[in-house]
Amino acid sequence: MPWWGWIILGAVLLGSELMVVDAAFYLVFLGIAAAITGLTVLFGIVMEPWLQWLMFGSLSLITMMTFRGRVYDKIRGNVADYAEGPVGQVLRLESDLAAGAQCRQEFRGSTWMVINRSTADISAGTEVRISEVSGLNLIVHNMPQHSKQE
Repeated sequence: MPWWGWIILGAVLLGSELMVVDAAFYLVFLGIAAAITGLTVLFGIVMEPWLQWLMFGSLSLITMMTFRGRVYDKIRGNVADYAEGPVGQVLRLESDLAAGAQCRQEFRGSTWMVINRSTADISAGTEVRISEVSGLNLIVHNMPQHSKQE
């Protein structure tokens, strides 16, 4: 492949990782390997096409195994995981809720149907733990007194 073909391939791989696809930083190192291969051919090192592909593959593997983890961690940082749903969170009921009954309540800016799956009635103002989400229904259980969170 001519040198400019490798450079174009490298630019496409880098651009697709940075602009289009989030491939966990793998395409960046493929793009870098393609660019290095293209620069090597540009600076006059004559290689057969199979040797160019071998160099590209080797550089890709070496750079990914050596640098990808460290660079990815530095760029992404140690981002704390967050819960994507409300399961496990605490909700303070605005109205009384009998065992097996349901009521409407606002939570996180939306109106939800709250369903009491515990065996006891829950009075207004009591904190409950969300144990399950089913569509727009929050399934709640009464929390034991010792595990309430303020």
